[in-house]
Parts: sequence; C-alpha cells; structure tokens
Amino acid sequence: MKKYQEIFNDLKEKILTAIYPADTLLPTEKKLQDIYHVSRDTIRKALTLLTERGLIQKVQGRGSLVLRQELLNFPVSGLTSYQELSQALNLASQTRVVSLDLITINSNLSRLTGFEAHSQVWKVVRTRSIRGNLSVLDIDYLSHAIIPHLSKEEAEKSIYAYLEGELGLDIAYAQKEITVEPTSQEDRKLMKTQDKYLVLIKSRVFLSNTQQFQYTESKHKIDRFKFVDFARRKHSL
Repeated sequence: MKKYQEIFNDLKEKILTAIYPADTLLPTEKKLQDIYHVSRDTIRKALTLLTERGLIQKVQGRGSLVLRQELLNFPVSGLTSYQELSQALNLASQTRVVSLDLITINSNLSRLTGFEAHSQVWKVVRTRSIRGNLSVLDIDYLSHAIIPHLSKEEAEKSIYAYLEGELGLDIAYAQKEITVEPTSQEDRKLMKTQDKYLVLIKSRVFLSNTQQFQYTESKHKIDRFKFVDFARRKHSL
C-alpha cells in the first residue's frame, strides 16, 4: 500500500471515530507533513481521496473541513458500488433483494436500457437501508450473455465483487444521468415513503472492451443523500 493510501486510511478512521469531529478543520497540510513525515504532495494525495469519498471539503482560506456523515455523500463522477461506499464510510447498512428474475428485453426496455431487443438480462430489484432507515431503491439490468449465473446471495453481498473477483470482468466506465422525479406508487411501496419526489440516477455501465453489461436505475430519498463531486479546472496553456 502506498504511503498516501496509509495516511488516507488513518485520517478516515480518525474522522469516523470523531478524533477529528464533524464541522472542525483537519490539521494544516504543513502540520500533517510533520505528523506523518512525508512530502506535501503525499499529504495532498491523501486529502484528495478524503474529498472524493465525501469525508472532507476544502474551504478557501481555512483548510479541510470535516463533513457530517448523517447523509451518505455519494460521489457523482466515480464508479463506486454502494457496498464499497458504505464500507469505506464504515456505515451500518443492509441490502435486501426484493426480486431476481431472468427476463427478455422488449423494444421499450431496449430504448431505456441500451440492450438489444430479445436479449436476456437479469433484473435485480434491491433496497438499501442505512442505520435502519430505508434510503435507496436499486433496479439493475445485467447482461445474461456476460453474466450467465447470478444468485440472490451474490446480489445481497456485492454484485461488483462477484463480477470482478469471480468472473474476472474489467469494469471500466459509466454514463450517468441524474434527475429529480415524482415517486410512483411502486416506489412509495418499496421505499416505504410518502415522499413526492426522489433523486434518480440512471447509469449505463461498460467493460474495458466498451461492451455494455449493466443498466441501473438508482432511486434515492432526497433527505438521505448528498451528491458530491471532485472537480479540477484545467488551466489553458
């Protein structure tokens, strides 16, 4: 493990255990250099990881502010699974598989998902709870040609861990669309809510060979999630 990753893990642990409490500033970059005996560049790489995970926010002229974790800070631009994110933030979370079916794509689903009509996909419906509060409804469509077998047990744990670890797939990138949508009757039933709106993230996910293997609709309760991103301005030459 590289030094900046070790520092990231140490700082993350100290944030999650309130050694560095929410709404306070981390030590300055110079102080962190002295604490860990590393270069400024190494500290900045560790701080960048903390920012990307939604644990801190850089405040101009003040430093690195520790963010509250009542909300799950969901990185918009990254390709991080729910399980990976909840584990990284040390959250008590639970996944329930509502249904797992092998279906055939019709013309309407083909336009929605990007999969060819008449192809077969796994349709997986799951709910996610954080600290006992039901917060997310995920509907996944996964190519049967690429993923010939998928069990309820694998879907309850981490589909990406199964795809990468067991099947050896190289998951590369995703195209995402984020909107606020009215809740349907089915949404309200599965998410146990009377909320009128939810945040919908539609994603088409591809392997390194550019082959699409997944389409996902991830529906989030507005009051449970904060969507964050890490952006860098590219200076013109």
